[in-house]
Amino acid sequence: MTEAQVGPAAGPAAAHAAGPAAGSTASAPSHEGPVHLPATALHDRHRAVLPDWLALYYRRPLELTHGEGRHVWDADGNRYLDFFGGILTTMTAHALPEVTKAVSEQAGRLIHSSTLYLNRPMVDFAERVAHLSGIPDARVFVTTSGTEANDTALLLATAYRRSNQILAMRNSYHGRSFSTVSITGNSGWSPTSLSPLQTLYVHGGVRTRGPYAHLSDAEFIAACVADLEDLLGHTRVPAALIAEPIQGVGGFTSPPDGLYAAFREVLGRHGILWISDEVQTGWGRTGDHFWGWQAHADNGPPDILTFAKGIGNGMSVGGVVARAEIMNCLDTNSISTFGGSPVTMAAGVANLTYLLEHDLPGNARRVGGLLIERLRAVGAPVPAVREVRGRGLMIGIELVKPGTDEADPEAAAAVTEAAREGGLLIGKGGGHDSSVLRIAPPLSLTVAEAEEGAAILERALGRL
Repeated sequence: MTEAQVGPAAGPAAAHAAGPAAGSTASAPSHEGPVHLPATALHDRHRAVLPDWLALYYRRPLELTHGEGRHVWDADGNRYLDFFGGILTTMTAHALPEVTKAVSEQAGRLIHSSTLYLNRPMVDFAERVAHLSGIPDARVFVTTSGTEANDTALLLATAYRRSNQILAMRNSYHGRSFSTVSITGNSGWSPTSLSPLQTLYVHGGVRTRGPYAHLSDAEFIAACVADLEDLLGHTRVPAALIAEPIQGVGGFTSPPDGLYAAFREVLGRHGILWISDEVQTGWGRTGDHFWGWQAHADNGPPDILTFAKGIGNGMSVGGVVARAEIMNCLDTNSISTFGGSPVTMAAGVANLTYLLEHDLPGNARRVGGLLIERLRAVGAPVPAVREVRGRGLMIGIELVKPGTDEADPEAAAAVTEAAREGGLLIGKGGGHDSSVLRIAPPLSLTVAEAEEGAAILERALGRL
């Protein structure tokens, strides 16, 4: 991959003038389309017809019009280095020619059929995902989102185990459907206490906060396992434990490697299934492994694996992988109208092919390792930076009020605004009022672009 030397952007306007993305194969598209009204007018229209709870970033919300490589442009012509990828969804690159070509060609033949007909692109995709999952005798059900994937996993687990009890991790997030918000362990994203499930929450998803934070890694795992054992001694046997190997919305927090393997020993004795929510960690984003569960792989793959986001590179693709006996446990008919559509499956196959042929997981490991060390150096002199954590191209910077452990969402908002002014888009998250900066660029990020983004963040953090 090309690692063109591009210096730090002076701001969105300067970045726009600088030309196309580093490492891109073509100049920036002109996109001569309709004249765009000011963002304020579009924001007024948004508020008039869309829900109040539909969150928007930035004091002046941003309208993105096009992208290429690791960059996007807004309606005013400003160019930004994209370190969030539409919530980790533009996994490979914006306007990746291999994916856009596959989508265009398939759309020219057939856009939709539903699962009532044989679908060659879906079979091709499912065969590859089943093999990559590591789950023996795997079956794949394709959905349109991560929420729907996790919802299906809960349906399978509760039907298979004949139990409506679910174990989930504190600070977790699993989607916005009625069932997935009811197991989400982050109150900021769980708008109702009503639930079709009985959810019990387990320690372990956050290493540096909570009652076990002072322990060594081995002691931390032992304490969390003891907590799980104690919990199971006071309840009916749950159907499954669902866990994100790295908590996404929770602020890119994670337990020590091996925790879920230790949990698996306990779960196995009770016949409880393990669901690994790989919606954000899958496809090599963590660099060290293709799946997040592989950091906890002492005793094999999960019983159920869910995926979404990045595999479609912007197209609506999600899914569930499970052993045949679990996937086939439903005794009623079911279909998916839009899941596994020919167009989205063409995108998924093309994107997966590009990912593997260009070793983007390896690039995430190499460039991500450099980026996280650079950001640790950037954060070290800043009193508001409590921790820089992550793995591969999945990095979190937690901000607190200096001299305390108290979360500082205002500081996170200020840095996010300053980064935008400097020409960089990042995300926010965390179980403590969105006080964590979330950094998750496309996996094709170059070393030069990593340095450029780190320099913008250094200036943004310096303004605190």
